[in-house]
Amino acid sequence: MNRATRVFGFAGWSGSGKTTLIERVIPRLVDRGLSVSLIKHAHHAFDVDHAGKDSHRHREAGCVEVLVTSARRWALMHELRGADELRLAGALARLSPCDLVLVEGYKRSALPKLEIHRAGLGKPWLHPDDPHIVAIASDEAPGPSAAGRPHFALDAIDAIATFVEAHARPARPDD
Repeated sequence: MNRATRVFGFAGWSGSGKTTLIERVIPRLVDRGLSVSLIKHAHHAFDVDHAGKDSHRHREAGCVEVLVTSARRWALMHELRGADELRLAGALARLSPCDLVLVEGYKRSALPKLEIHRAGLGKPWLHPDDPHIVAIASDEAPGPSAAGRPHFALDAIDAIATFVEAHARPARPDD
């Protein structure tokens, strides 16, 4: 990972709108001339391949890595085969150089994060237990537990993009 690469995280309960918010922030950052990448941590088994496809068959046969490439994109699938799950630093090290990496998940990581919260989910706030949450985007006021953290409406996309750009920090090897 390029030393100039900066990181910023998004944390929230499932269904809070993290993916939708990130999807809306990315074009604003790209329009400002930034190259942006994303790391999404999944808490469950997932597959980007489909049963019956050649690449899936090769992975199922025992390949550790399968790289699929075309004129439009390439994708590398790596099977852990019992090895430890990647930590954030390992995921960052595998990305091509860019200006900014947005991180969805890895909520226990010590990187600056925006908490996304929706009152209708009935879930507790994350910020009281996470000093790395530096701001909040929600459909309700966070109350005194926010301790002066900036608060954004969920549709304040330009303001959130500006905040993310200003508060992203350089990636570190201990992430």
